[in-house]
Amino acid sequence: MIPIGDDNTDRTRTPYLNYLLVAANVLVFVLFQRLGTNERFTYAFATVPQEIVTGDDLDRPIIVRDPLSGDVAGTVPLQPTPIPVYLTLLTSMFMHGGLAHIFGNMLYLWIFGDNIEDRLGHGRYLAFYLLCGILAGLAHVLVTVVLKQNPLLPALGASGAISGVLGGYMVLHPKRRVRVLMMRTIQEVPAIVAIGVWFLFQLVSGLGMLGGGAQAGGVAYGAHIGGFLAGVGLIKLFAAGPSPSLPPGEGSGVRG
Repeated sequence: MIPIGDDNTDRTRTPYLNYLLVAANVLVFVLFQRLGTNERFTYAFATVPQEIVTGDDLDRPIIVRDPLSGDVAGTVPLQPTPIPVYLTLLTSMFMHGGLAHIFGNMLYLWIFGDNIEDRLGHGRYLAFYLLCGILAGLAHVLVTVVLKQNPLLPALGASGAISGVLGGYMVLHPKRRVRVLMMRTIQEVPAIVAIGVWFLFQLVSGLGMLGGGAQAGGVAYGAHIGGFLAGVGLIKLFAAGPSPSLPPGEGSGVRG
C-alpha cells in the first residue's frame, strides 16, 4: 500500500515550510552528498549512537568485528565531525542513503506534511517536525544500546521526523481520504488505515531487531517507531490554542 495523494480541499494555508523541507533534503543529497557518493560528508554528519552516548567524536575509521567469531567484518570510515556530535541528530535528518531512500521519504512528506502545517502554522510545524526527528534519533540510540547492537553504525535520513508527521496526521485527520496504490489499482482509504498499515509494518519489522540487529535490513525501525509515537504524543500539544493567522492573500481554499 503506497500513498500517492490525499484530500486537500479544505487546506487554507500554502505549505511553504513543507516545500522548503523537501527542497532542503533534495539539495543536501544532490549538492553535499553528491547523490550519495560523498562518503566523507555523509560519515561526518550522520548520527553515530556511540558518539551520542559518550559525547566524543570518533574521527577515524573503525574496524567492526563479528561479535561471535571476533573476525573483522568490515570498516566504518567515520570522519571528523566539525560540530558538536549532538547536533548530528539534526544534520542527519537532512541526509539520505540513496535515491530510493530520499524518494520514499519525500513522497510521504509531500503528501502528509502540508496538512500538518496547515493546522499548526509554519513556525509550530517546523518545531514539531524537528522535535519529532530529534526524539526519533534518540529512540534509535536507545534501541541500539538496550539491544546491544553495533553502536558504530551511522544513521541518517528524514524518516524519523516524517514518522512524527504521520503520527500527528493520524491523530488529527483519522478519517481523511488517502489515495493509495494497492495491488495495481488506485483506491481511497481512511488515513487511519493507510498510516495504520504503515505503522503495523514498522512494528512487526522492528520486532526483527530482537534477533537481527537494530538496523535490520539497513532500516532503523527504532527511529521510525519512536518518531511516530512522538508525533502521536505531541501533536495535540502543538495544535492547542487558536490557529495561527493566515498571511494576506491566503485562505481561498487551496486544492492539490
